[in-house]
Amino acid sequence: MKISGDNLPASLARQLQTIYLVSGDEPLLVNEAADAIRATARRQGFEERELHVIERGFDWPGLIAGSRSMSLFAQRKIVEIRMANAAPGEQGADAIVELAEQSSPDTLVLIIAAKLDGRTQSSRWVSAVEKRGVLVQVWPIDLPRLPAWIRERLGRHKLQADTAAAALLAERVEGNLLAAHQEIEKLALLLPPGPVSAETIVDTVADSARFDVLQLGEAAMRGQTARALRILEGLRGEDVEPTLVLWAVNKDLQWIARSRSLMRRGQSAESAMNALYVWRPRQNAMGQALSRMNGHTLKNLLLDAERVDRTIKGVIKGDAWLELERLVARLAGVKVATVA
Repeated sequence: MKISGDNLPASLARQLQTIYLVSGDEPLLVNEAADAIRATARRQGFEERELHVIERGFDWPGLIAGSRSMSLFAQRKIVEIRMANAAPGEQGADAIVELAEQSSPDTLVLIIAAKLDGRTQSSRWVSAVEKRGVLVQVWPIDLPRLPAWIRERLGRHKLQADTAAAALLAERVEGNLLAAHQEIEKLALLLPPGPVSAETIVDTVADSARFDVLQLGEAAMRGQTARALRILEGLRGEDVEPTLVLWAVNKDLQWIARSRSLMRRGQSAESAMNALYVWRPRQNAMGQALSRMNGHTLKNLLLDAERVDRTIKGVIKGDAWLELERLVARLAGVKVATVA
């Protein structure tokens, strides 16, 4: 069974399965999903917990052997497997398939992994978990949905934020859910139950915006020029290497170029992006860029990216950050004069 993180509480209320795979690239939401599974398991007598962090050379056979043994002091146990990425290797895949197919009512397996791409989702070990248990896909909260998410979280503390207050807090944290969570907890400590206004947010919330390299490309593809340039300036202020910024923007450009190539062969934008394993939460923004961008514009953007790379490497003279600013503005749809 495959469900979203939002549907996990209802699924746990119906029945606790013997194996779960929680995947996603938003740490706060992934950890909350794992916490919910553990809490439900503890209420059903799973008192012991084994934690395994997967690293190179990990002893998968030892994990399988250990999962079959019972503690002298606990009737039931949780076997938790944390993977830094979503690639357990052949031996790991074999072990996970075995854990799924030889499940025990006294052992709950909880696997926590990074976001699964399309190819990994169709792998045999993920399919085994889906068949015997639950794949929980945790999606990030995008900016349009963030104010509603903030209002719901404040509501858990009996704080009623008006529309302006939620929007302001969302702007201050700039998509950083962990920062939003921390600010919500702080508000819950400082304020009595009741309404929360924008003025209250201004007085109590720090500007904890996180300028993320992936948010930069998304904003530019959506045509949000001011926001994209603000994120770029923030990255520069945080001493992020321009090489990393260029990598993120160029990755989007390459996706766009390959998508256009497939679209010229008759595929729709959605099917082209799926075929290339474009991250699903990113497809809406990329679709907007594809709809307004012609081949000539894309070719120039790729040349701009090449120029930024040469500037960073010192092959040509110039300010790499200024070149990045031109590239981002052009990606957002702004006409910028060509540099000789």
